[in-house]
Amino acid sequence: MRIVPGAASFVATAAERPAAGPLAIAIGNFDGVHLGHAALLAEARARAARRGGPSAVLTFTPHPARLFAPERAPALIMSLDRRLELIAAAGIDVAIVEPFTRAFAAVEAPAFVNDVLARDLRARDVVVGYDFSFGRGRTGDVRLLGELAPAAGIEVAVIPAVAVEGVTCSSGRVRERVAAGDVAAAAKLLGRPFELEGPVRRGAGRGREFGFPTANIVPEGELRPKLGIYAARARILDGPFAGTIHAAAVSVGTNPTLQADGAGPAAVTVEAYLLDFEGDLYDRRLRLEFSERLRDEQRFDSISALIAQIREDVARVKKLLS
Repeated sequence: MRIVPGAASFVATAAERPAAGPLAIAIGNFDGVHLGHAALLAEARARAARRGGPSAVLTFTPHPARLFAPERAPALIMSLDRRLELIAAAGIDVAIVEPFTRAFAAVEAPAFVNDVLARDLRARDVVVGYDFSFGRGRTGDVRLLGELAPAAGIEVAVIPAVAVEGVTCSSGRVRERVAAGDVAAAAKLLGRPFELEGPVRRGAGRGREFGFPTANIVPEGELRPKLGIYAARARILDGPFAGTIHAAAVSVGTNPTLQADGAGPAAVTVEAYLLDFEGDLYDRRLRLEFSERLRDEQRFDSISALIAQIREDVARVKKLLS
């Protein structure tokens, strides 16, 4: 059992359920906590309020694909802790994080309902999405859940697909749009900007030499936007500047102009130049909330040409986010 600061009040395995009233539980991976997930969370809250008990989520780590097909596992949109923070911000009282092991994956569908949901969690309401599957080999679906749950004393709510401008909200579709660099479209599905969050580490210091000192962020989520230059808002999460928000020009890329010829592939870095900011951000935590993609990453013939382009990028960010 562990408590995550800023997350729901309790985080545990199903067998370590808190001694509270009957739970109304939304089940899912909740990666990204997008608008489709928000509909599940809202229904869980509403059902909990009617019964006078706590609302809850049951989620899993690692992603099931990591266990059975790691080479095809999706890049996670955000860290588990950030996922739990957003779930708590949505008004959920209890978060149960179940380790997704081979033993758990082998639980048959009826045992999942009777042993995990009814016995361990003492759930009275279960909220799932229209495409929910469960049990060994994913043999259980919403139809089977609806057949098994009443005998276990559980009411089931199945939430239909949530669409924005004709596009169904799903973690997969968010990943597609971010990978294509369309962070504005991803934001519509998420209901908030796509973000990268992590600590600031020391880089090569070249930005400062050019007059544009950057914060080099080590993101904790796995998903990266398409290489390029972006307009974003940088939210400082701790230290003396905690809570302040600054427009930022963000580079997601390999700094090709500064790479030596024939040096081989360079690592992808995330560097943010915060407009109208002066101060030390080393070892502080930053959250970058992406607004718009400005351009592709490109290699310039000279450092002066690179600096001229950076000036143009910063001017566009200032105009976009003023």
